[in-house]
Amino acid sequence: MSSPSLTASRSLWVRLGRMDARYPVSFLITLILVLGEARYGILGGYDRLAIALGVCVATELALSRLLQGSFANVQSAYITGISLALLIKPRADLLWPFALGGFIAIASKYVLRYRGRHLWNPSNFAISLLLLAAPASVAILSRQWGNDLATNAVIWGFGLLIVSRVRMLHVTLTYVACFVALAVLRHWIVGGPLLAEIAPITGPMYQLFIFFMITDPKTTVSTVRGRISVAAAVAVAEAGIRLAGDFHVPALNALYPAPPILALAIVGPVANLIDLYRAARSVRST
Repeated sequence: MSSPSLTASRSLWVRLGRMDARYPVSFLITLILVLGEARYGILGGYDRLAIALGVCVATELALSRLLQGSFANVQSAYITGISLALLIKPRADLLWPFALGGFIAIASKYVLRYRGRHLWNPSNFAISLLLLAAPASVAILSRQWGNDLATNAVIWGFGLLIVSRVRMLHVTLTYVACFVALAVLRHWIVGGPLLAEIAPITGPMYQLFIFFMITDPKTTVSTVRGRISVAAAVAVAEAGIRLAGDFHVPALNALYPAPPILALAIVGPVANLIDLYRAARSVRST
């Protein structure tokens, strides 16, 4: 006979698997926010969080009501707002990037669509656009957790649990495996310390990226094999950007501040367009 604690754990596991993916992801990104702010002060001010969240939620409610006739669930806006507050690091304590980024992120869901789906993860699109359009004003979170094993263990533990229950674990593991393999390749090519090449995967930017940005169910392709291929392609593009930075390729200067985010912004929508086009062609042929 199963113990009451084991039965309760199984019941919780089943309920988590049936839950809307946005709710456990909201928990994860809130956990990163709380731990990161408590231990390292990565937020940089609660006014940033308030502006990013407020603009994201207000834009979501306004556009959903205007364009769809009803108010949307704001969980997606909540995730986007926190991610923007954590990842955007403007110079000179500017606040406008959080307001503009919040509006661009949510508006992209309603404007940049193909066959009823938005092509970019909202925060990925907004951050990429701000980095490319205003590099003198906007930077990206670069602080690392360092050797704090406890912080990394908590985030990775909950992160792996959540992406597993929302059926996106294969995406995270594929990206991490490819990142490590390509880090070894970069170590061999460039000659830098191997641990230094692998270390970024433990930082907050990469953790936000691998646990919710690249695994966003609304902007991933429709098949497991396709998602694995896309995750590998993003890792290759990211490694290519980092290698170009190592060799100081001027043409790619704009991509160097945030290789994984900009790699996903390039690869992700192309993969989605191909996936949606193939699905439509398959329907027409039946």
